[in-house]
Amino acid sequence: MIRSTFKKIFDIRDGEIYISFLMQFYIFLVITVLLIVKPTINALFLSTLGADQLPYGYILVAVTAIVSSYYYNRAIQLFSIKRIVISTLLVFSTFFLVLSFLLHLAILNIWILYFYYLSVSLFAVLVTSQFWILANMVFNAREAKRLFGFIGSGAIAGGIFGGYLTTIIASTYGNKIAIAVAGILILCCIPILNSVWKCRIKRLNLYQRKQRKTREYENYTSSFRIILSSDHLKYLALITGVGVIVAKLVDFQFSDFANSAIPDSDDLASFFGFWFSTFNVIALLIQLFLTNRLLSFFGVTSTLLILPLGIALGCLLFLTFPELWVLIIIKGMDGSFKQSINKASLELSILPIPYQIKNQAKSYIDVVVDSLATGISGFLLIFLIRRLNLPTSYITIIILLFLFVWILLIYKLREAYFNSFRSNIQNSLSGDDTKKRELKKESTVSTAIRILRSENEKDILNLLDRINDIRLKSLKIHIIQLLKHPSEAVVSAAISQLYSYDRGTAVAQVRSLITSKNDEIVFAAMQYLLLHTDLTGDKIFHSYLDHPSDYIANAALLCLAKEAVDNPKIAEKYQLTHRVEAKVNELSLPESDHRKQEIAEILITIGYTGLPKYYSFISAHLYNVDPYITRHAIRAAGLTQDERFVTSLMDFLSEDDFNEVAIEALKNYGGEITKTILRLDQSEGLKDNVRQYIPKVVQSFKTRSSIKVLLRLLGSKDILIRLEATKSLNRLQQDPNRLRLDQNKITRFILKESKYYKNTIRAIATLQNAIGKEDTSRDYDSLTELNIARENLVEILQVQLDQGLQCIFKLLSLKYDHSDIEVAYYGLISEHKEAKVNAVEFLDNLLHAKLKNAMLSLIEYHVIESDQYLHTSSGTHIISESACISNLMKNRGKKVKLAVLYLIRQLQEPRYITYLKPYRKQKNREVQKALDATIAYLSTL
Repeated sequence: MIRSTFKKIFDIRDGEIYISFLMQFYIFLVITVLLIVKPTINALFLSTLGADQLPYGYILVAVTAIVSSYYYNRAIQLFSIKRIVISTLLVFSTFFLVLSFLLHLAILNIWILYFYYLSVSLFAVLVTSQFWILANMVFNAREAKRLFGFIGSGAIAGGIFGGYLTTIIASTYGNKIAIAVAGILILCCIPILNSVWKCRIKRLNLYQRKQRKTREYENYTSSFRIILSSDHLKYLALITGVGVIVAKLVDFQFSDFANSAIPDSDDLASFFGFWFSTFNVIALLIQLFLTNRLLSFFGVTSTLLILPLGIALGCLLFLTFPELWVLIIIKGMDGSFKQSINKASLELSILPIPYQIKNQAKSYIDVVVDSLATGISGFLLIFLIRRLNLPTSYITIIILLFLFVWILLIYKLREAYFNSFRSNIQNSLSGDDTKKRELKKESTVSTAIRILRSENEKDILNLLDRINDIRLKSLKIHIIQLLKHPSEAVVSAAISQLYSYDRGTAVAQVRSLITSKNDEIVFAAMQYLLLHTDLTGDKIFHSYLDHPSDYIANAALLCLAKEAVDNPKIAEKYQLTHRVEAKVNELSLPESDHRKQEIAEILITIGYTGLPKYYSFISAHLYNVDPYITRHAIRAAGLTQDERFVTSLMDFLSEDDFNEVAIEALKNYGGEITKTILRLDQSEGLKDNVRQYIPKVVQSFKTRSSIKVLLRLLGSKDILIRLEATKSLNRLQQDPNRLRLDQNKITRFILKESKYYKNTIRAIATLQNAIGKEDTSRDYDSLTELNIARENLVEILQVQLDQGLQCIFKLLSLKYDHSDIEVAYYGLISEHKEAKVNAVEFLDNLLHAKLKNAMLSLIEYHVIESDQYLHTSSGTHIISESACISNLMKNRGKKVKLAVLYLIRQLQEPRYITYLKPYRKQKNREVQKALDATIAYLSTL
């Protein structure tokens, strides 16, 4: 009874209780330690060095946080998170135990105190960050949404317990024992981590671990530029920065007055510990009983005013009564309101921003903006105290000035907040500019209502997609009415939108959709009942898994598979493996006659189960004659994130009907798949008609890492891959918030491609020259075969010559204005000689000297008649045929190498064995086989 009540209250399901408590206890210990070491070390710092040194501490904390964050993020990408976490815990435990020992010996100096003051700040940033990365790896996105609130309560409990524990230990046994207890408690996290790893993470494959570790993957655009380009994000960043400055100024005053009133470091640590915990208790009470009510009454942006106005009233009171108890009130409002009302309001105020941009910008604001604001507050305090020599009480005037700025920014944010909603709705419309101009005259909500009431399916779907995760009460009734819409796509989208509203919204209407004869609607409705209503998983699975309707039973099985992704207990409880096996056997019978939707649904179910035993069923249907089933088999292969399917998925890239779904399937593997694709490319193990799509797959991730991979692909020996990589880079650079590319690196690639272009012209000229020569030592048939081999190679090189020119101009588009380069390129390839000459003249004025010297003489080649390959203005000179062959074998891809090897066999000269020896080991099997055959043939001559 107690267990079921507990599960219902916290929405914890079978198989999740143990792991949830482990993670909750982990964060409880981490925050407990933080609330022991922070007040203790702050007390030691203030008692020994005084509050005058705090501003320098703020500046050092800011610099250290930014630098350590940079190197820490790089370490996360390179090393196992388990190794990093254990190392971090051991290092900080050692630090704190050493400090306890130093306190026993009464050895303290300014350097030691600064070191530990910075260590506490680093501990707070690193260990909590590591915990949430670990939590993202342990729980999938669905579980995280349900369980992170329950797990996060461990942090609140730790904040309360840690401070009060510090009060007791510091006042009774002294700071040295408090620090020693913290050092020991950190070590308790290691066995918890090992249990969590064994229970959940160990079962994940490489792709799943990497993807979850970087679940909130970075956008390929710069965070700073994203914030600058959006008024909404700009005001949020400024509000956060001003809030941090005010908090640091309040903290300085509070610390200074507390240090003056309580000179003993043990008593001061006890004082800090008590009040820090008390502030956490107040924050918890406000969060539980006031936050939602205040948000409902005042709205999101108006609620943001409560914190600055509260601090302002406290500051006015302090100017009247400049005493410690007033500062406790001000510090209490800052600590309590910030972690409850203000935090909830800020989270809601960023909702209109698209999900991916929101996460990237928020991470930047939380780390960089917070750190910069901390540094600014340090410099400000140094100027006020050191240079102007003002008493601490004068800082209150500065706080009031910043509070005034803070309030102005909130009003600016209010306007930007509604503009973001308005633009989301207007951008969702498929109509013309006239319709959008008319909509600007209407209010945002009335526009949305009119769209939802319309019969335009495309507009409705676009609007629902734009306002996804945004909770607008005025739209609720209209979204519920869409559940009766004739379009099945609209009904499914409306069900998805209901997640933004209260749990159990429209449960009766959604439940009635279970009997629908559309598989997607049945699944969407059942998933909603499972995730967003008070109906338990037991009730749903017991009712529907064995339902006589295959629509309902199949949807229930798919829901079970999704729920059991990281929860083997629920899979075991409802016999998931047995049910999947029975369904696969049923569908595999020769005489079976089932709907294609039924086969598609079981394919997706297998994809979620992660059971390799049934992957053969997916493999069998990857080449089904029905494209509908094939598409779902491709999706299922992507869901498995199993490496065995990578090559098959890559093969589908060359098929127009399956290209897009294959890219989406590969994206399921996460960013790590790009490394696998690179390895396959370097080993030349991919089909020729597939390799050209590699850049498109990499581009689809739209991350900084994808840009790095595309730049690496520019070093490929295959001109087609290089050309497609330049096209992908150009597409990414069309985004207004694009990441700036290293222009020096782009210049190097242009010069390298120009050299490749020159060598191609030289090879063509050499081979054309050889074709024209007579050879009396050969008979007519032999000479004809030889010249055919040469002409075949020339044709391949001529195609690559055109591709090389296009590649050069695509690279130039990354450096110069895209439209200018496009005009020059089309002029150069024009059939009119005058257009070609004008294009060359235009480039002569546009290009920088370094590029002009390297490229212009080559580009002039295109102004000459196409048959004049020996023209010397391009810098081309004839080389020996053997040197040409050696260069092509060394620097070209598979297609050219095979043509070169065929030419060598026709030349019938054993001396070429010496030329081929350096290339005896080829990555591509086809080239290796041809090379071995050529050497064997020459050896017989």
